Amino acid sequence: MKASVKWTDGRQFVAESGSGHSVVIDGPPDHGGRNTGPRPMEMLLMGMGACTSFDVLEILEKSRAPVSDCVASLEAERADAVPSVFTKIHVHFTVTGKGLKEKQVARAVELSAEKYCSASIMLVKGGVEVTHSFTIVEE
Repeated sequence: MKASVKWTDGRQFVAESGSGHSVVIDGPPDHGGRNTGPRPMEMLLMGMGACTSFDVLEILEKSRAPVSDCVASLEAERADAVPSVFTKIHVHFTVTGKGLKEKQVARAVELSAEKYCSASIMLVKGGVEVTHSFTIVEE
């Protein structure tokens, strides 16, 4: 896997993935940025959310669960001292579908957290406390 990050101006960068997709990353004005994109740590948090969501959806779809929507809401706490690393992350899934089984959704979340989500497992191994919860919304 490869990526490049090119400085453009102030604290703004354009990051390009090895698969050819680009995203603007920027800092807040009080740090020389112009607020034109997410902060680097926000990108890390969003990447983890996408990684675990990918797994949960794939697991539910393979078990033929009737999922019509899935939203992962993430809240993170960071250390006060530099480096201000993540110390805690909580992921709450809101999974929507017709006749979804609680056991099925719980298992998908558990498998992602413990076996498949490379991003969250890497953060856990780095000392971040990662927790999960979910709500099922009936269609």
